[in-house]
Amino acid sequence: MQRTLLICRHAEAYDPYPLQPDFERELTQHGLHQANQTGKWLRENFVKIDCLLSSPAPRAGLTARTIAARLYFDEEDITYNPDLYNARESQLLKSIGELPGHVKQVLLVGHNPGITKLIRDLTNQQVSYLEPSNVVAVALPLAKWEDVHLHTGVVLNHNMEQVL
Repeated sequence: MQRTLLICRHAEAYDPYPLQPDFERELTQHGLHQANQTGKWLRENFVKIDCLLSSPAPRAGLTARTIAARLYFDEEDITYNPDLYNARESQLLKSIGELPGHVKQVLLVGHNPGITKLIRDLTNQQVSYLEPSNVVAVALPLAKWEDVHLHTGVVLNHNMEQVL
């Protein structure tokens, strides 16, 4: 069975001001526009998602909520997982592996460098670092999500000029 993992970097965020924790950074106005455009692109190319996982950082959360609105995905159904904040690819794989069997298409909103490394590991391709609000769709031949670390996927689509 093919499952689709849509991997998205959060939209553009403000640079931190002195002594501001990285976690608290917010989206810029341009970042909000980016998230809206990404949501539109996802709706046009993938129609719907079954699950939305997001880092709880404000910049990732607002990106996720903005995209969710464009996909008619209920904001209350977004899963904010603290383990996704600046997560390494191993933690991202663990979180993906815990998805229920009925989920066929999932959107993950997170942070570099982990999400880019995740794409590289899942596809065995050298992809460029995701820029803010970029999405790469990876198709995986999985019977169940817990086997995600056992299979190589292929890049289905992306909203980047040069992803490979």
